[in-house]
Amino acid sequence: MVSKNETGILYFYRMSRKYKFHNKSGLYFVSFATVYWIDVFTREKYLSILAESIDYCRAEKGMEVYAYCFMSSHVHLVFRSDNENPSGLIRDFKKHTAKKILEAIQDNPQESRKEWLLWMFEKAGKEKGNVSKYQFWQHHNKPVELWTDKVIQQKIDYIHANPIESGFVTDPIDWKYSSARNYQDDHTVLEIDNDRVLLGLPKL
Repeated sequence: MVSKNETGILYFYRMSRKYKFHNKSGLYFVSFATVYWIDVFTREKYLSILAESIDYCRAEKGMEVYAYCFMSSHVHLVFRSDNENPSGLIRDFKKHTAKKILEAIQDNPQESRKEWLLWMFEKAGKEKGNVSKYQFWQHHNKPVELWTDKVIQQKIDYIHANPIESGFVTDPIDWKYSSARNYQDDHTVLEIDNDRVLLGLPKL
């Protein structure tokens, strides 16, 4: 699917053939990254766009978020669509955040990498025959439905361990944009739906 927003930014989205949202009401683990794994999210302004978009999707689009982590080049989520439209929800989230972050890069006079970033996003767009401007996110999300309590906990632990594995922190709660903080009753950065009973996990 190719869509164009009012600023002229083209955004391309295609679901991987291997990974599908078969159960529309299921709980899913998804990961999606910037093109070429570019470290875009090194500025608070761009990270806040992701957080604000999650807030909006929870309030207005039926997104239930049970775990998340924003890394410098990618996003991890454990989520459910209350409206039974998980693919459309992630598509819209990626489309909106791509538009807003590209605009923020273009409008940021303090962005020292502006020309290089826009050149890379344009290069990614041109590599696709039907995309003539910018591509921000990679196409795939690799959704994995979470069926059992054990797998749910494994994916949450994996998400929370990402900043440690990358060498940024030694304790997952020290990473600002991670639901590890929410699981320690710190909801100051981003609210989530951390109903552990609903997830089938024991109460803390």
